[in-house]
Order: sequence, then structure tokens, then C-alpha cells
Amino acid sequence: MTGNIRISGNLQETYSDIYTPEALAAISFLAHFNKDVKEAMVARIKRRADRAQQKRRITFLDPESFIPRTNIKVKDAREGKFEGAVIPADLQRQWIQGTGPAAKPNAPVENSIRNVAYALLSGADGWMFDGEDALGQITTMSLDNQRNLKLAISKDPVFLKAAQVVAGEMNRWSMSFFGHSIITDWREQLDFTTKLFRARGLHLDDRHMLDVDGVAMAASIVDMTLYVVNNYQELQKAGSSVVLYLPKIQTAGEAALWNDMLSALENHLELPVGTIKVYVLVEQLEATHQLMEIRAALGKHFVGYNTGRWDYINSVADAMSWDKSFVNPDIEGITMTYGYMRNYENRVRRTVNTPDINGNYALWQGGMEPNIPVGSEEGVAASMKKAVAGAEREQREGASGKWVAHWKMVNIVRPVWEKAGAANQLGREFPRLGYSQEDADGLILIEQAPTTIRGARNLLSVAIQYGNAFGQGMQAAALKPADFFGNDDILYLMEDMATGEIRLSILWEWVHKSAVITEDDTQTGIKAGDVFTMELFQKLLEEEYDKLLKADTRDVYEESKTTTLPIAREIAVVYINSEEKLPWFIDLLNINLNNLSLDVAKKRIQAYVDAFKKDGTRITGNFDFTE
Repeated sequence: MTGNIRISGNLQETYSDIYTPEALAAISFLAHFNKDVKEAMVARIKRRADRAQQKRRITFLDPESFIPRTNIKVKDAREGKFEGAVIPADLQRQWIQGTGPAAKPNAPVENSIRNVAYALLSGADGWMFDGEDALGQITTMSLDNQRNLKLAISKDPVFLKAAQVVAGEMNRWSMSFFGHSIITDWREQLDFTTKLFRARGLHLDDRHMLDVDGVAMAASIVDMTLYVVNNYQELQKAGSSVVLYLPKIQTAGEAALWNDMLSALENHLELPVGTIKVYVLVEQLEATHQLMEIRAALGKHFVGYNTGRWDYINSVADAMSWDKSFVNPDIEGITMTYGYMRNYENRVRRTVNTPDINGNYALWQGGMEPNIPVGSEEGVAASMKKAVAGAEREQREGASGKWVAHWKMVNIVRPVWEKAGAANQLGREFPRLGYSQEDADGLILIEQAPTTIRGARNLLSVAIQYGNAFGQGMQAAALKPADFFGNDDILYLMEDMATGEIRLSILWEWVHKSAVITEDDTQTGIKAGDVFTMELFQKLLEEEYDKLLKADTRDVYEESKTTTLPIAREIAVVYINSEEKLPWFIDLLNINLNNLSLDVAKKRIQAYVDAFKKDGTRITGNFDFTE
């Protein structure tokens, strides 16, 4: 017990460089927010259940109401009558932000820290080091992530030694791909990229820390505090901003809770309010109904929005799970120009270009490019052409930059913004947001697109593979459907937790809403107009799972075929079979971290399902926590 928090086992000693007295004092100071976070998550599940029971859509807020935890009226927030942030110098140009974790599973620090070197030598304007969707959570990876970032930001010799080696490897690849090197002076290059950190969302618990009542600490509190306390002085000494990405925010009230926690941490560290800057990932349908309100609630901390694709699709499917008429097509058809996605992106760009009371605008960071330039010459050329076209579209639409999922993509996509020239598109003129029924309808607009057996196989194969990778400690994994194993013309895509969520979510829709197949499939005998049934799902499950069992270890680790792969399959089966859509695929994966027994997994999964069906309780704690 340290103050009002408890740390599992001997981790306080093993990670004394991360659990420093200063960091633990700050977490203890913020620990009272743990109750607020838990209450917010209970309220979130209740809103979800009430909407499903009443068959009610998400609506815009009452303009005369106040944003919870603030004295800001909704009407004023929409009109920009609040004080926002001035964009710091090192965030003014963020053409390309890379994303990925700072740690590897089961790797010594000398090897694990190479992730940070690749990121900071990539030439990306910023790198969002992930503590959430892309970071594995087996053993102590969340702490390894923090350790590697602290070593890199302080330029510890361990990091510099790794960076020198990595620079050579990156240049050798660049010479073979571009015909020239991408790194001239590796030490100087390390200072180019702005460091950003994504904390875990409010819905997730930390695995290694409890509060004084024995309740798991919100991972958001732990991640935010450890990163800021351990690194703010080094960042400021280097002239860098302290920047976080905040995920999975659903409401302005949740944003206000984040704002209170950020301000409390700043006050504890005797930093001016607004020192910590935040981007918000717009990943939730409910959030698109409250974009100006969220921006206002975060006030001086807020610098911009990011338009992610995968999590947002999942949130729309989840919010509309009760509506039998709402059925998504093949995932490949739900691009950023599709129906509700197009309207979502449009609301984001209009929000950031609405000035605050001082005339300040915010940034729009475009979505993720998941391609990796590894494969056949023809396959790489085709995929890179699509990647560049996607970047050009976002730049035209008003994005000040975009994300890439792999360092090799930085110098392929960044020239789009180099050619445009402007550091950003702050203040570009767009119409102000509307709050009509037509606006609301546009956020759930379904358009005709293929719904196919090929699409179902892709969803199912990658969902199970992702669950397997998660259990192995790789929450970011390069995957593709089993039918394309060995085909180098079809590239692997970087998948993270968000892509896993949406794949099972769409399959659940197809089964429980009787999706209509739009194309004949000779292999199964299914005809256009046939309905997607549970029996069909089970048939495809057996076929796709058999392909994974027979796959080469390059695609499916041999040792996983009797450990984490069967668990991933069981989770998919339970999720799809549940009459009531379960809220998070990640919950079922998290409760099975470090577990390799299918029998144990079945008991844990059933316990979760029973608890959720009984009263909406999500089991989110760590079964392996030790006193």
C-alpha cells in the first residue's frame, strides 16, 4: 500500500524508475477521480441500455442545458463562446503522425526500445506512442511502454545505442525502396518528431493498481499521470509540448471529467492550466452529436480532433444494435466517403474551423493509413497508389495531416502535404454546424454496398487472428484473411483493437438482423437475396478456423494453435451468439490476458456474460492481481 493506492506484487520495486515517489504521489492525489470515472462508465452503459430498450436514437443536446461539471451552456459552446487553446509551435505542422506502441511483448529493453527509435527516426512530424489499442497488455507491457518512453525522451545511452543501429537499418531499406537514404544525421533526426502519447480510455482498468477500496484504478488516470510526471520536465527542457491523445470519449460530460483530471494534475505539478495539450479521437457516434461541446469542455487543453475509421464504425453499429433496419455492408465498402462516415468527417472539419472566443481554431488530423509496403512489386504499387490517393482526398477536404500505422509509410504519404505547402489548414472556411433532424439522420446514413460471403470470411478470419495476436501480446499486428496467406499481391494491413471490434460487430449485425447477401457465392451455394444466418456463420467459422490451424507459423504462430487461438475462437462464438450485443470485444480479451487454458477462458467469459446480462456490469479487473 502506497498512500491510497495498492500495486500488484513486487512491481513497485521492479519498476521503481516508473513508479517514482513523484509519480505515485500524483496518482494518489488524483485517486479520488477513480470513483467519478467508474460512475461515468456505469452511466454510459445505462444510456446504451435505455436507448436499446426504448428503441431510441442518439440525439443532440438541449441547447439551454449545461455541460456537466462545467458552467458552460451548450448553446454557448456551439457558438464558440469559450476559451480554447493556442496551437503550440511544435503542433502547427503535423502533416504525418505515426502511431504505434513503444514496447514489444516479452522483449528485453534493448530490443523493445527499438520501437521508439523507428518512430523518432521515421521523419514523421509527430508520433503517437500508443498506450491503448495498439499496445499489448500481457505481463507488464503497459509499464515497459512507459519505461521505454522515459529512456528515449531523456536520451538515455540504452536508447541512443539502439537508435544508431536502427538508423542504419532504416537507410538500407530506404535505399532499396526509394533509391536514397532518409536519415542524414540520426542524432539530429531524433529531435524532429513531436512526441505524443495516447492514454487508455475511461472504459479500461489498469491491471496493476487498485485504489484504497480495492477497486481497479482507471487506466486513464494511471497512463496520463505516469507519462506526464515522468517526462514533462525533459520535454519542456527540449522545447517540446506535453501532448496526449484521448480516446473513446462519448460525451461532453466525459470530456469535462478528463479536463478536471488534467487540470488537477497540472495544479499538483504547479504547471499552468493548459500546459498539457490534448487531441481527441472522434471514435463514438454520441461524440459527433457533441463535438463543439467536447471542445469547449476541454478548454485550454484541446488542440484538435482525429477522424479514426474503425472505432467509429463500431460505435455506430453498437449504438444502432437495436434497429433491425440498420445493417452495415462489407467492411471494405465503409470508407471515409461512405454514407455516415462522410457526414461524420464533415462535422469534424466544421467543428475545428469554428473559432473560439479569442478567434482560435483547432486542428483536424485525418485518419489512419493501415497499409505496409511489404509484398510483391505489383501489390505494393497498387496499395501505395491507393494510400496516396486517400491522403490527397483528406488534404483536399481540409485535414492538416493524417496518421500512418508503420514508419515505412511516412515518406510515401508525407509528400502530399509537402506539395500543398501550408503548415496546416487552420481557419479554412466551412459552414457552421447544424443540429437538425436531417443532420442527425446523416450520421447513421446507410448506403447500398456489397454484403458478401467473401466479406464475411474476411471479417471472421481477421477477427479470430486478431484475438489470437492480442493473447500473444500484439495488439497491433499485420494481418490478412487466411485465403490470401502466401499471396504477396495482397498486402498485410496493420490491425489493432479497433479493427477487431468492428469485425465481430458487423458479423453480429449480419446474424441478428438477417443481413441480405448481395452476390452469389459458388463455394457455399449462397445466392444473392439469401439471408445470413447463424447456421451460415457456424459453417464459415469451421472453415476459416481450419485454415488458421493449417496455416504456416509466419501467419499463425504454431504454439498459439493450442493456446490463445482456441480462446480467440471461443470469444468470437460467444460474442456472435449473444442475443444482446456485448459492449466490448476487448473486455473478453482482457479478462483472458496471460491465460492459455481454454477451460479457464470459458469460465471467465461466461462470468462476464452473466454479469453483464444481469445488471450491465462489465468485469474489467485483472484476475492475476497479487497483493
